[in-house]
Amino acid sequence: MNPYLDIRPEVAAALTLGGKVVALESTVISHGLPRPHNLETARRMEAAVRKEGAIPATIGLLNGRFIVGLSHEEIELLANADEVHKVSRRDLSAVLASRKLGATTVAATILIASQAGISVFATGGIGGVHRGVQETLDISADLAELARTPVAVVCSGAKIILDLPRTLELLETLGVPVVGFRTSSFPAFYVRESGLNLDLRVESAEEAARLMSIQWQLGLSSGIVFCNPPPESSALDRAQTESLIKTALIAANSEGIRGKAVTPYLLSYLSQASGGATLKANMDLLVSNASVAAQIAVAHTALRGKL
Repeated sequence: MNPYLDIRPEVAAALTLGGKVVALESTVISHGLPRPHNLETARRMEAAVRKEGAIPATIGLLNGRFIVGLSHEEIELLANADEVHKVSRRDLSAVLASRKLGATTVAATILIASQAGISVFATGGIGGVHRGVQETLDISADLAELARTPVAVVCSGAKIILDLPRTLELLETLGVPVVGFRTSSFPAFYVRESGLNLDLRVESAEEAARLMSIQWQLGLSSGIVFCNPPPESSALDRAQTESLIKTALIAANSEGIRGKAVTPYLLSYLSQASGGATLKANMDLLVSNASVAAQIAVAHTALRGKL
């Protein structure tokens, strides 16, 4: 057991009763969405999980501890604080030692969720292989974590600003199943279809739960990516979005934006250039993914009870 792990009572009780819990990241609150939309979306995601009969467990770092199941007040702190560390796997020990406020990325969240006994996690889009990787070698730590951590991740594919073909190829190499949830096309965050086909597909939360159970009964330690397209009502056109991204990348390069700063810069640029359309799509897909993740968590708990 991780000695730095604090599982809040509601989450601990749900895990004891079978595990109808959905992990939620905190980086989307502190870095991914602008105020006040970040706090609004965090609350909507937790409400969506509860509506489907599961318990939300938003994860973050406070006072030298991993907190699994942040309170409303703690989520509000992350949403409004000016200095919140963006924490991936490599940053965990340093931020714990400093006792500073930390928000967890996909990689850090699934690692902590797994240690807490949580099998399902909802996010917007996973990280992946960045465009221009031949020169930068910039590959998200999310992919390596997915390869070694048995958690099912419900997302709208990978962020469209990434190199999506290489991201899918690397996930295949790492042995991570990428499964469409009622789709055969890899979503691209704001866009329902990237043009990349998926070999694997499930039609229901029950099918997803069976896949999870068999994957881990086989002793395979990797996670599973379930791809849920963004809602049609707010999804963006693929060609128009790609055009915006090309312009955003040129702007980022000219301003010398590098490393961790690239993704938030691009997302902010796209939001402004699209008149807020990307922001609405981002918020809506986060809530949709939380709902699907809760359905899968409930189905997985029921299936485990029958085994």
